[in-house]
Amino acid sequence: MSKPVKAAVMGTGSWGTAFGMVLADAGCEVTLWARRGELADAVNSTRTNPDYLPGVELPQGLRATSDAAEAVRDADFTVLAVPSQTLRANLADWRGLLAPGTVLVSLMKGVELGSAMRMSEVIEDVAEVDADRIAVVTGPNLAREIAARMPAAAVVACTDEAHARRLQAACHTPYFRPYTNTDVVGCELGGAVKNVIGLAVGIADGMGLGDNAKGSLITRGLAETTRLGAALGADPLTFSGLAGLGDLVATCSSPLSRNHTFGTNLGRGMTLQETIAVTRQTAEGVKSCESVLDLARRHGVDMPITETVVGIVHEGKPPVVALKELMSRSAKPERR
Repeated sequence: MSKPVKAAVMGTGSWGTAFGMVLADAGCEVTLWARRGELADAVNSTRTNPDYLPGVELPQGLRATSDAAEAVRDADFTVLAVPSQTLRANLADWRGLLAPGTVLVSLMKGVELGSAMRMSEVIEDVAEVDADRIAVVTGPNLAREIAARMPAAAVVACTDEAHARRLQAACHTPYFRPYTNTDVVGCELGGAVKNVIGLAVGIADGMGLGDNAKGSLITRGLAETTRLGAALGADPLTFSGLAGLGDLVATCSSPLSRNHTFGTNLGRGMTLQETIAVTRQTAEGVKSCESVLDLARRHGVDMPITETVVGIVHEGKPPVVALKELMSRSAKPERR
């Protein structure tokens, strides 16, 4: 009998915990790393994550620790589930602890501020591993629905197809259906930019602009994402799949989306600080909108919706003014 796959999930937020549940339900031995010892103790004693997924019973194949070395020991997969802007510092602390040959798996959907690096690039840089040992899990995966074991599909992306298939098998359950892809660049960009478009749609919803505006923002947001992907060498077909359109639709239409909810509060007139105060978990698009725009400018890519979100979120531009500027841009063909 073959030994079970061992997985470490570094981060006990809602998505990290939910994906840990998926891995455990698929038969893996899963160790969650929690920054706080009291949360690790609560997970082990109550079989729940009271801070991020209260009321959800965790599988028996999952346990928690606040000792990073214990978490990653002998792990076949080391899953990174921390906020994207904290990845570099966290991974620098963990680098010397990683099991030889472990595949590093990113659940993060962001672009690093300052460097404009995608998360897999940060992992490659800090952990000093080859790109073919880095995988990405992305798609329309709202954590609360996954934790409730509601049906969902996802993309497992890795430049090494064998690693992608191994991870696919390790997280395939009756309710979670992963597909493989080798286009890591496209899959990561789809996940990062959809958070920014989710903010834009949320702002529009908060302003009461209607479903035509929502449909337009989703579609033109996808066009922005595809343009950026093309400039970085991604496969355009990736953006019509789960990592692109699928994730974008879920984020822009669900009240469970942190970025959509954050944007809705801004659109209703709350200030940035007021919105941050009522937002319990990280809305990645709030910081990543700046780094996505930085990345686009470095490659000469026009991203007007992203630019508008940056103006509202970080430059204090009133949403009504930003809307007027966006709508009054010069007319152009759709496919340009």
